[in-house]
Amino acid sequence: MHGKDILQKMKAGLFSSGADTGKGKSKMSKHTTQGFHCLKGKSNHDMEDYVVSEFKKKDDSELGLFAIFDGHLGHDVAKYLQSHLFDNILKQHDFWTNMEDAIRRAYRSTDAEILDKAKVLGRGGSTAVTAILINSQKLVVGNVGDSRAVMCKNGVAEQLSVDHEPSTEKRLIESRGGFVSNLPGDVPRVDGQLAIARAFGDKSLKLHLSSDPDVKVVTIDDDTEFLILASDGIWKVMSNQEAVDAIKNIKDAQSAAKHLIEAAVSKKSKDDISCIVVRFR
Repeated sequence: MHGKDILQKMKAGLFSSGADTGKGKSKMSKHTTQGFHCLKGKSNHDMEDYVVSEFKKKDDSELGLFAIFDGHLGHDVAKYLQSHLFDNILKQHDFWTNMEDAIRRAYRSTDAEILDKAKVLGRGGSTAVTAILINSQKLVVGNVGDSRAVMCKNGVAEQLSVDHEPSTEKRLIESRGGFVSNLPGDVPRVDGQLAIARAFGDKSLKLHLSSDPDVKVVTIDDDTEFLILASDGIWKVMSNQEAVDAIKNIKDAQSAAKHLIEAAVSKKSKDDISCIVVRFR
């Protein structure tokens, strides 16, 4: 592979599980930049986090496509999402006119594809947090699981995603015929197995496990400083505000993502950690 090809791949964020750092900038807004960094945790399995972080032209608009997929019981579902989820969202017929519905439909159809391919992709699953930035003006966030999107406005952290935890989604899980139990482990789990209440994949639990995303639309205004997308390796050890405070003075998005991961590791996070920072000014 030539140096130029490697650069292109890194720009596209495709090296997220190999060369696990990169950056890019908007062609439309000179102030909007993105950077990502990933770190394999202390576990003895392969890296299970996958990232998309890129700017892309669609029709007459520029889209920033940002996502974290945190896999469990293997990395195949997370890797499949990295390659297919945004494509499935962008090809919905009503993407421009009814983006929230388009995202919900694409999440569901992608999950159906994953379940159909369970023989190849295995029995594992993945979280997802996706953020689509339209012309650096509007942001649409979707998520299932506990990977998180947090925005900083005037120095204050605002969580845009919803943590889908078994304790808070107990009623939904039970209505689908499942149960939530702290046994045999330490935290509430779906059917005593999975510590998140919504996910892609997980064929054996799917009857009791939704892949419907929460979707939120926000406007990027003059007060909006930056966006953080990260897997739960950050959020297990830091509050949203602590994460924002840790990087608010770091102008380079890639350096900020790396610094946030280092801060989480210094607080004894042992998980795989992936982080994307998008700066708006």
